[in-house]
Amino acid sequence: MAKAFVFPGQGSQFPGMCKDLYDAHKEAREMCQAANRLLGFSLTDVMFDGSSDDLKQTKVTQPAVFLHSVVAQRLMTIEKPDMVAGHSLGEFSALVACGALCFEDALLLVSARAQAMQAACEQNPGTMAAVLGLDDEKVAELCQKISDGIVVAANFNCPGQVVISGEIEAIEAACVVMKETGARRALRLPVGGAFHSPLMQPAAEALEKAILKTDFHKPFCPIYQNVSAKAETNPEIIRENLLKQLTAPVRWTQSVQQMIADGSDEFYEFGPGDVLKGLIRKINPEVQVG
Repeated sequence: MAKAFVFPGQGSQFPGMCKDLYDAHKEAREMCQAANRLLGFSLTDVMFDGSSDDLKQTKVTQPAVFLHSVVAQRLMTIEKPDMVAGHSLGEFSALVACGALCFEDALLLVSARAQAMQAACEQNPGTMAAVLGLDDEKVAELCQKISDGIVVAANFNCPGQVVISGEIEAIEAACVVMKETGARRALRLPVGGAFHSPLMQPAAEALEKAILKTDFHKPFCPIYQNVSAKAETNPEIIRENLLKQLTAPVRWTQSVQQMIADGSDEFYEFGPGDVLKGLIRKINPEVQVG
């Protein structure tokens, strides 16, 4: 019997996020005010009163989701987790939850990551698309056959749901091929870049200095990282995997399957929305999700 804490990524934000926690808990207010000071602008003003478009600003989205997630987890009375994982950006929240990073360092890394990713999007324009109804191996195989440019399998979210990422023409060509091969849907997503693809290499290079300067600690429980989908406790391996994450696929299906194989039968999601709960139920409907 083991408990897993999981944390969502970009796209889970919504106007008014975290305000209920801020209003009700002194610790939440202190954490939010500390975040505003560290970032040099009032993140909470945008979270609480901004529009959906305001929340899509690069410098806002990732820190906002991170902050909401960490605050929500800190306020819960559930005992410490036996293992943790986060989807893409959510991996930073998971690193705080298991003690590998302190809150302040993780927030600054998230902010640096967001700005580096935005710069990479401007340097290497790209997009992403959701593919439904094909297995992971088939999607990856079809991506390799596209000759119109770079396209890769980027997010293995759950069985039958894979997100591909790459150059715009290559994504459009891949969507046609996916549907011809039997995909129920292959639809471009409203995102501003080709995340978790080789097009993010400039972001990885820009983020490397910040990550190398940051202190990573041995976590009190394993973190299942996106890159490896394996339990990691070595701070140096965790650091290396975090660097690789920007250009490598998010192996969420494989991570959850491995966590279950390693004994987790209870999953708790912390952060805005409940996307991960739905994905976990599709990966294995027998586990408890809260």
